Amino acid sequence: MPLTSRLLFAALLASLSFSALGERLRIVTEPWSPYVIADDKQVSGLDYEMTNIVFKRLGIDVQWQFLPWKRCLMMLEQGDADGVLDIVKVAEREDLLLYPNEPLSDVNWVLFQANARPHPFNRLEDLQGLNIGVSPGYLYSPEFDSSALFTREPAPSHEANFGKLVRGRIDLMVTDRVVGQRMLDQLQLRDQVSQLPEVISRRAMYLALRRNVGMDLLVQRFGAELKRFKREPAYAQLVAHYTGETLQLPATSSSDPTVIGAEKTVEQHESSAL
Repeated sequence: MPLTSRLLFAALLASLSFSALGERLRIVTEPWSPYVIADDKQVSGLDYEMTNIVFKRLGIDVQWQFLPWKRCLMMLEQGDADGVLDIVKVAEREDLLLYPNEPLSDVNWVLFQANARPHPFNRLEDLQGLNIGVSPGYLYSPEFDSSALFTREPAPSHEANFGKLVRGRIDLMVTDRVVGQRMLDQLQLRDQVSQLPEVISRRAMYLALRRNVGMDLLVQRFGAELKRFKREPAYAQLVAHYTGETLQLPATSSSDPTVIGAEKTVEQHESSAL
């Protein structure tokens, strides 16, 4: 059998193991608006919707579970989930997970402070002796995650971290820039909390699948289809809806009239601290 035919056959088997057999791909993630939004009424969010669109095009049904991040990681390790949404790619997870070539979103980890207790921050050494609120299981940057200059205090949710910050139980907290800005509005904290301008790190977020038979080909197909979708106007509309950022769609390529590229025109003015 030619190589191309073998690859197509393997990809077909991967699909058959789910939809064609009446099963669903089990994906876990933690809600964090605007990437994943889960409430009593509906589930939405930028990365959630992109993932659903891509899997629908691939003919794969998905079963979602929304859990605290540390529980998501535990389910992956125990084999109780097939994949995870919005995870960073790091070497220590490559024995367990497969990542597509195309990320879903890029996040900017930044610090938030209580306006009544400001803490200027330009470099890691400025955090010496402070108590920093973090989320369990999150990876921010190798330097930040391993630093002995300050204490990292986990909280069960982003809302809890903001509450601890306002009450003075922590000195600063770290989260994604877009997530934090959304929560300032949701929690009505704009007069009490502000974002520090320096960026701790920028990380790409992926949909990752557990290493298993046929999953490597499914990951490749997911990445290729995601890349195609991100060249469509529908992608720009999702980004604008959930983040407020505007994407400029270049003119259709003369060599491929079905493909429209989408490039970000919004510049991030924060500078990297590390």
